Amino acid sequence: MSTPESVLVVGASVAGLATAESLRRKGYRGALTLLGAERHLPYDRPPLSKQVLSGAWDPEQTQLRGQKVLDALDAEFVLGDPAVALDAAARAVSTASGETPRADVVVLATGIRPRPLPGSEGLQGVHLLRTLEDAAALRRELLAAASAVVVGDGVLGAEIAATARGLGAAVTLVGPQAAPMAGQLGPRVGELLGRVHAEHGVRLLLGTAVDGLTEDQGRVSGVRLASGDVLPADVVVVAIGSVPVTDWLEGSGLVLDNGVVCDSRCRTSAEGVYAVGDVARWHHQGHGAMFRLENRTNATEQAGVVAGNILGEDRAYTPIPYFWTDQFNAKIQVYGMLCADADVEIVEGSEDNRRFVALYRSNGRPTGVLGWNMPKQTRLHRQVLVDAADASPALQR
Repeated sequence: MSTPESVLVVGASVAGLATAESLRRKGYRGALTLLGAERHLPYDRPPLSKQVLSGAWDPEQTQLRGQKVLDALDAEFVLGDPAVALDAAARAVSTASGETPRADVVVLATGIRPRPLPGSEGLQGVHLLRTLEDAAALRRELLAAASAVVVGDGVLGAEIAATARGLGAAVTLVGPQAAPMAGQLGPRVGELLGRVHAEHGVRLLLGTAVDGLTEDQGRVSGVRLASGDVLPADVVVVAIGSVPVTDWLEGSGLVLDNGVVCDSRCRTSAEGVYAVGDVARWHHQGHGAMFRLENRTNATEQAGVVAGNILGEDRAYTPIPYFWTDQFNAKIQVYGMLCADADVEIVEGSEDNRRFVALYRSNGRPTGVLGWNMPKQTRLHRQVLVDAADASPALQR
């Protein structure tokens, strides 16, 4: 495979920037363009629900790289101009402004967008959280609010509930699971996280379906539950998941199914077109299944593999998934996959002290490691997952 003369990265957030940086580190000297829908230079999103929303950080602190570092990348940043179509055969992208940049290789890194609650569009006091502007608008309203309801009990919903409570509002967390983040942590640790939220004054209404919102003169006034009860609210935050940004790829000829479908090398169905980050749904050779991961670590690790494959390395992307969350006084780190029915063993520390490492096993095989306020020890226990992956027959092929 010859080295491309030009690479166009569609998406200028973590995955897009990491792809560009990895290409340069690996010696690529061709033309490099990053096309971003937002007007901002690349910034970090995990702090939005924590440090930025709480006011501990100014928005500028989320910027991933300083201007000098970005200048040294020798890349063209075209910002505030969303992609609207792709001609995969020509590797040409049409933008909202009418431009049509093309390149020898196109990397799709358009990420995800929050899923809105049906009927909430245009209603004042209802918030989604994805961008710097979203975080600033939500913070302003939370500081003036007496009560807030967070709809959604996954990672983002739980983080927002914790931060909103720290700002002084009376917070209710509503969601379908039995415990906050039960789907990501399993029932045992999810229950412990629920106790932490309750101890800090968050009202938990879990295992509860939301039927819609109530309003008064164009502003939200409450959350209506399936039971018919209404939770009064000055502010409502919707965190019920996200969808990959692939609508602009309809008609491109790419295979789209809960993301951009890729092979184990993160190549799409079109020659010279790759996908990376939250939008990529690729074949994990180690697990023999299709994966799409929505977290910062995946975006950066996958970008390194994509950059290498663009330059001819021919390497499968077989990560041990990793994510973290900080809520109140709990710092939780997760490696691997935590199945709901897994056997959970505390291998270091204790739950009573709220400092522990837990090993998750399914059918006797280690599948995940979770750490609660023990980051160094958790990284060490990750090795059991590395050893299990090394022994996997799928990775020997």
